[in-house]
Amino acid sequence: MDRRVTVTADGDIVVEEVARVRPAAGEARVRTLLTGICGSDVHALRGEHPFIPRPYHPGHEAVGVVAETGPGVTSVAEGDRVLLEPNLVCGTCRHCRSGRYNICGELRVIGCQTAGAMADGFTVRADRLHRVPDRLTDVQAVLVEPLATPVHAVRRAGDLAGAGVLVLGAGPIGLLTALAARAAGARTVIVTDPVAAKRDRAVRLGADAALASGTPGLPELVRERLGGGADVVFDCVAVSASITQAVRSVEKGGTVMVVGVPQGPLDVPLDLVQDREIAVRGSLMYVGEDMRAAMTLLGTGVVPADELVTATFPLDRADEAFRAAGGPDQMKVLVSVG
Repeated sequence: MDRRVTVTADGDIVVEEVARVRPAAGEARVRTLLTGICGSDVHALRGEHPFIPRPYHPGHEAVGVVAETGPGVTSVAEGDRVLLEPNLVCGTCRHCRSGRYNICGELRVIGCQTAGAMADGFTVRADRLHRVPDRLTDVQAVLVEPLATPVHAVRRAGDLAGAGVLVLGAGPIGLLTALAARAAGARTVIVTDPVAAKRDRAVRLGADAALASGTPGLPELVRERLGGGADVVFDCVAVSASITQAVRSVEKGGTVMVVGVPQGPLDVPLDLVQDREIAVRGSLMYVGEDMRAAMTLLGTGVVPADELVTATFPLDRADEAFRAAGGPDQMKVLVSVG
């Protein structure tokens, strides 16, 4: 039997015992070491995520050790330290065939729509696992998945060399986006957030400025700091107020990347989008290329894991971990299993 965390239909967090699943052909069983709690998990816990219905079994950010492999598996072996790429796709649609499997019409996410890794172990298709380079610690490895989302968004934004960038939101995804943008060559990076401690952390991590998101005249302040509108704005909040700020802050002909997950339809100032030829682009998850790039960034020290991980709880205290993750004083909260 294995312990597994469940978020119930009522939003309670329980640790239950479930039967251990042996790997079938093409699968591997992984003994979990660390899992992360994502902002999406917090929203799902509250019943606010549009694509994660309760009850669900969390754990899409995970690092562990292969405990057993099924017939035909050669990509990983028993004893390998691995991290999870949680997107499950059909592999045959035009998006999968073109390499953009992150927008597969049949996309499901382990730990969101299927049982996740916040458990003693999990069984998964072996092709969803990446070997962890020896140079990465377990804590760095568990950050690869959340970093891959900003890496993908930055890649979709185009060439950032010499660009002025604005990042709305200084939670984990916002800060990782700021770091990924800087690594991609951004000249100036400004971050906004309503919480002072998060703004302070953004500056410590290298942001050129961090502004309170509710500041009157924020787009004008951004333009003053950048000497013009932002070349690219990454909206990691995705509410009507943030998308309006993004459109008003971006330069004519610039790009707004929607990275956060909206809870529903938003009001967008389309008059400005049209008049200023602003490109508004969505960014969903990542592909293997982004996972590998995230490993490289973590391995070179561009992303300081110790600054981002602010608390770790054992599996039996997962309820405390979720409560902490939803608070303003935490950044990335982990659940330790191994």
